[in-house]
Amino acid sequence: MIAIINYNAGNTVSVQNALWRLNCESIVTNNPAEILNASKVILPGVGEASSAMRNLKQKGLDEIILRINQPFLGICLGLQLLCKNSEEGDTPGLGIFDTNVHIFPALRKVPHVGWNSIKKQPVKFLSNIESEDDFYFVHSFYASICEHTIAESNYILPFSAVLKNENYHATQFHPEKSGSTGEQLLKNFLEL
Repeated sequence: MIAIINYNAGNTVSVQNALWRLNCESIVTNNPAEILNASKVILPGVGEASSAMRNLKQKGLDEIILRINQPFLGICLGLQLLCKNSEEGDTPGLGIFDTNVHIFPALRKVPHVGWNSIKKQPVKFLSNIESEDDFYFVHSFYASICEHTIAESNYILPFSAVLKNENYHATQFHPEKSGSTGEQLLKNFLEL
């Protein structure tokens, strides 16, 4: 069973529907025992960093996330909360990824909305995905490139599109809204 962490951030239903299309059972939960006993865990996210982190802390989910040993996937805001700090509300993150989250400079339209390609490293989590494959992004903030970056994209400047640190994986894009390439990435996650 896949646990989708419920912390009042958006896109839990679309993530659950994407898993359902792959014939994978999931549960949306904030129950620590269900999260820790799941085969895999997903932290989705559409929302604002400081209120999302406050919701995680109020439920004690910040500490639960740090204890997870099974494959873990953060999506969009879920990626940003796993970083050290976010400029959005000057929010301390969970520090799983050794990078900070910044707002895009207003040199072009912000937020970055739409399809964009990635440049990837050859890792299992990104197998059967090609560099230059497109994914769907919706974000005003980005994680800087760091030692945990396994794929990058470019909008105004280069940024981390996919991060990995041990069992923790995260995408800035929305795989659940990224058509066949997003479906492939979710399949890769399910096979970890």
